[in-house]
Amino acid sequence: MLLRCFGRRRRLPWTYLLILLVILLIGYHFTSHSISKNVQTLTDEFKELKQRRYTNRKKPTWRGSGPGENGAAVILPPNEKARADELFKKEAFNIIASDKIALDRTLPDVRHSECKNLVYPKDLPTASVVVIFHNEAWSPLLRTAHSVVNRSPPEYLHEVILLDDFSDRPELGEKLEKYVAKTWPDGVVKIVRVKQRSGLIRARLAGARAATGDVLIFLDSHCEAGENWLEPLLARIKEKRTAIVCPEIDVIDAHTMGYNGVGGWSVGGFWWSLHFSWRPMPKHEQQRRKSPTDYIRSPTMAGGLFAADRKYFFEVGGYDPGMDVWGGENLEISFRVWMCGGSLEFIPCSRVGHIFRASHPYTFPGKKDTHGINSMRLAEVWMDEYKRLFYKHRQDLLGKNMGDIQDRLALRKRLKCKSFKWYLDNVYPEKFIPDETSHVAAFGMVRNPSKNLCLDTMGKDEKIVFDMGVYSCQGGKSASEIFSLSRNDELRREEGCLDTTGKEGERVKLMPCHGMKGHQAWKHDKTTGTIIHTSSGKCLDVTDVKSGDSVEVRQCSGADTQKWEMEHYL
Repeated sequence: MLLRCFGRRRRLPWTYLLILLVILLIGYHFTSHSISKNVQTLTDEFKELKQRRYTNRKKPTWRGSGPGENGAAVILPPNEKARADELFKKEAFNIIASDKIALDRTLPDVRHSECKNLVYPKDLPTASVVVIFHNEAWSPLLRTAHSVVNRSPPEYLHEVILLDDFSDRPELGEKLEKYVAKTWPDGVVKIVRVKQRSGLIRARLAGARAATGDVLIFLDSHCEAGENWLEPLLARIKEKRTAIVCPEIDVIDAHTMGYNGVGGWSVGGFWWSLHFSWRPMPKHEQQRRKSPTDYIRSPTMAGGLFAADRKYFFEVGGYDPGMDVWGGENLEISFRVWMCGGSLEFIPCSRVGHIFRASHPYTFPGKKDTHGINSMRLAEVWMDEYKRLFYKHRQDLLGKNMGDIQDRLALRKRLKCKSFKWYLDNVYPEKFIPDETSHVAAFGMVRNPSKNLCLDTMGKDEKIVFDMGVYSCQGGKSASEIFSLSRNDELRREEGCLDTTGKEGERVKLMPCHGMKGHQAWKHDKTTGTIIHTSSGKCLDVTDVKSGDSVEVRQCSGADTQKWEMEHYL
């Protein structure tokens, strides 16, 4: 009897456990069904929210009459303007005008009329829009996010990543977290923060790694996306996976916040100092394009705004992680993509506004010459023998530590990339090469021996017109004294040519080269030493001119002040 009772007591707990398990399973079934139903309901609600948000942007009630609506300029009264001018020194744009404008303001549709008739495929890839910011002002940062969300079809906008590069403005902390959570409860806008200041290049790499959409789109933190800006970018990448594509960039006036649809048909170029430049679309590209909606092939890009297939971006090398903070990364990726089998293109039907600031409203970590060192890295990896032209401008960098570049050299070898000469011949054939026989008859210092004076830009900005100076010759140590006598009879710099009407005693100017000779045509007689202005017959002259003055043209007389020699004759 005792054993029987003992046996029942041993079996009793298993019965209870079995009953409990059945109860739990039944409860789980009903609970999971309820949770699943709730999740589905929430998902449906978010889908409706996204679609409603996108659709409502086009309704008349959406278009307000407040400051800055439809991209209008904001004109401040005198008392506010004085305050705005003071803050401009810090922010490098009119923050008072910006703060008056709605974060979701309307913009004019500045696209070409043919863009509005294009129909894009329905099965486009999804996009992760990555916006890097460091101490960006509240209104331009959030206006960037609002414009992207409001003007992107929700089925294609996977996410907007606001990557905080260690900001310390108070409003960009908890206040920003709460605003994003309340404004976009569907989670389409996300904040990712790095734990120490990284600089633009490494911050963008962090943003790219955090992204999970099919396509990466990088925007600056002071942009406004235009109507139907997204589909043209995605459609071109769907068509050609190895294309890096850029929207056409419109100007948002830094003083008034007015949206100016002046994104023109220009292409990107570069100076041999490895700074970016805008160039007119070359004739061969104009002839290739059949429609104003066709993509535009560009040798380089400005770098702030572009899109790429996410996997291809990493396959082709992403950003050079050895580059520090900011500078040179746009040219590095431009050269690399072209040389390694891809292409770089501007998409005319995608328009994005950008506040162009004359200065940076934030500091750079380390206070190093990051543009110089970064450019040195790209020159050594990608430019082959043409790196000599970079070092003509930056002799001070020779021998400096640029970090290890073996991984980037290995990347170039692995991708079987072409030479930089191939890039110049096939991608940028109009680029002037100041020391090659095919481009020039002579180059180097242009020296008047009688006074030991050389033509010298005096370090002036060569993007503007100015009087050409002369200065005591520096023996080849100054990039400001390097000139070329081109095969087109121009006495020139990289982009500027000596120009004069030929009036007696007139100062000679440096003006953009136009290639049509005229007032920019010169002949140099190596035997007599004269440099003669072709259309006027006058000679380049330094009579009564001292170091630091401007060179002139005068009636040819055979005087020593009209005799010149060039450093290298080809």
